[in-house]
Amino acid sequence: MSATIIQKALRRSLAQIRHVCPVRPGAAEGLVAEVYAQVEQDFGMLAPPVALHSPAAGPLAACWVMLRETLVAQGLADRAAKETVAAAVSLGNACPYCVAVHNAVLGGLASGREATVIASDRIGSIADPALRDLAAWARLSGQRDATVRGAAPFAAEQLPELAGVAVTFQYLNRMVTVFLAESPLPAGLPAGMAGGLMRVLGRILRPAALSAPEPGASLALLPEAPIPGDLGWAAGRPFIADAFARAIAAIEAAGVHAAPESVRELVLGELAGWSGQPRGPSRSWADEAVCRLGFADRPAGRLALLTAFAPYQIGPADIDEFRRGQGTDEALVELTSWASLAAARRVGAWLGKMPSGPAHRAPAAEPP
Repeated sequence: MSATIIQKALRRSLAQIRHVCPVRPGAAEGLVAEVYAQVEQDFGMLAPPVALHSPAAGPLAACWVMLRETLVAQGLADRAAKETVAAAVSLGNACPYCVAVHNAVLGGLASGREATVIASDRIGSIADPALRDLAAWARLSGQRDATVRGAAPFAAEQLPELAGVAVTFQYLNRMVTVFLAESPLPAGLPAGMAGGLMRVLGRILRPAALSAPEPGASLALLPEAPIPGDLGWAAGRPFIADAFARAIAAIEAAGVHAAPESVRELVLGELAGWSGQPRGPSRSWADEAVCRLGFADRPAGRLALLTAFAPYQIGPADIDEFRRGQGTDEALVELTSWASLAAARRVGAWLGKMPSGPAHRAPAAEPP
């Protein structure tokens, strides 16, 4: 199957985005068009996890800026190491869509033999000790106690990139779980074709992975912003710190637009005592928490809490209830984007407290 056919199929896969209508590439204008152009140039395809943000231009640009400047841009860690983190974080968050995509990229790189064991959650079987330690760290990076008690399995100068990838995928996994199906492949595809299509996808993305564009090109998509105090993990890599500062400012503004202050305070209060452990198994915790809100704010509060803590528990009724009060695709993306980033920032806060002293250094990028 040719790369042209699979690229067309992947563009059509925007139709698999749930709950909102993404901006089609031919209809994109202004900031949305600028982001789409960069995504296709630097990532190799218009990825649905990015495009799902398109009803809200600010979160769309913020999502891409975080993704590009950590995973895609040239840095001190090589792309295989960063893809390992992306896949393993997604595994820890039970996001099969992101696991499949980033395993496909990893499968086209030098460490591609490791992709199968990550996908099947057999990280201990990874032959390369550096990648094995890195994958094990990334899989548990969303759990505070596991993170702060163990040494980072990479050199200190790689922390901004690798922690940045982890924080980005803590964000993206939540958005993907809400808005996309479990597989990046078209619905109804015969099982026998899936492996071949994923290998073709890996080949499409592999040139983009190898080209490693220069850092910083996405920053102009968003205005400058002060660097928040919880970005200590990004110190030493100005492009990454700047990228997250701009992205956070854009998504915070979106949150103010879409979520009442009472909702944002409730979510942040719940996150303050969270250590990464899953909520549930029932949704009673969310129903009890929103009782502290006024009746009109409860649909937004419930959706925001579920997005931050248990996006897999969100159903169509939660979306419909929110829409009755807010209505627009833009507001839906803004609210879920804000809640996703709030949870991801909480993870980032404890990643910055990891002790140093890796047993193995994560693979470094080749010098330019």
